[in-house]
Amino acid sequence: MNRGGLLAIIVRLAFLLASPLSLPLDIKGQVAPEPRTLSGTVYCAGGNQPAENINVELRTTEGSLIAPQTTSSNGWFEFRGLPRGIYVIAINAAGFEPVNFNVDLALNSSRGNVIYLRPRPSNSANAPHASPISTHELSMPHKARMLMESGKKKVYVDKNVQGGLVDFQQAVAIAPGYYEAYYQIALAGLILGQRDLAEKSFRKSIEVSGDKYGDADIGLGTAMLDKRAFSEGEKTIRRGIELSPDSWLGHYELGRALLNEERIEDAEKAALQARSLAPNAAIIYRLLSNVHIRQKNYPALLGDLDAYLKLDPDSPAGIRAKQMREELQQKIEADKRPNLPLDSRP
Repeated sequence: MNRGGLLAIIVRLAFLLASPLSLPLDIKGQVAPEPRTLSGTVYCAGGNQPAENINVELRTTEGSLIAPQTTSSNGWFEFRGLPRGIYVIAINAAGFEPVNFNVDLALNSSRGNVIYLRPRPSNSANAPHASPISTHELSMPHKARMLMESGKKKVYVDKNVQGGLVDFQQAVAIAPGYYEAYYQIALAGLILGQRDLAEKSFRKSIEVSGDKYGDADIGLGTAMLDKRAFSEGEKTIRRGIELSPDSWLGHYELGRALLNEERIEDAEKAALQARSLAPNAAIIYRLLSNVHIRQKNYPALLGDLDAYLKLDPDSPAGIRAKQMREELQQKIEADKRPNLPLDSRP
């Protein structure tokens, strides 16, 4: 089971675009309202299988389409740079019942929405992506599994993180081998700002699983990067990728570690691998932009900015990227012009 998307929407990924092109951003003293983010993960009901390549639509309350997105291999989606207001998430996937619900971004971003697709009664047996719960979780006591589901609903839907944390802790009290529940305790700890609890629980998930649960290694490695323990974080993330090679988040975080270690070429390889797994994750193009700036590979940087602007055009980072692209294009055009000798000038 790979739930890297849950970690991606919880852990702060403050990897900002940086540029040696000296790009001041002046809005004439006016500070625009901070943009909002709406993100989540789509699963198939009755199991923990992420729903991959599902079209998620963001609409106004009147029904007008704002933007579509396709879920990654982890079932993850994210809409960034949104103004305050009420939005509608709509999913109409073949073989599943339609999903349609409102999300209010009046005050804060809405992260961690968990959506379960329910097969249509007429053809549920043939519904794509439908799969039974994992063998390991089936081996857990029924009460522990019910607490796990209850806790995830409280955390990711009801925004009652403390209540969800209690459910997860009760689940591991009933089933000490429930390493997925320790992982959820760690994620809840991150949301609550309890970094020590998060790191301890990531380590416990690794220990209880016999170090066979890649998401926990990637989570722990990410926590290490946030403490600037880049070498140790890299080693831990690599172990997570070894266990979960299709985790785009693992490859992204590896690239972040390598870039901070000034291993630019290796960072590029990791970022490109992340992009191949999740081409709609905007943060990957921010990482690639930083890599290509260090390399002074301006044609590649131009491609990064174009891709980023398709996904996140209106946020402060998107506005910066637009300005950066204009200056970069001017630089590329200027470099193409021949330099005339002084005595040949009129």
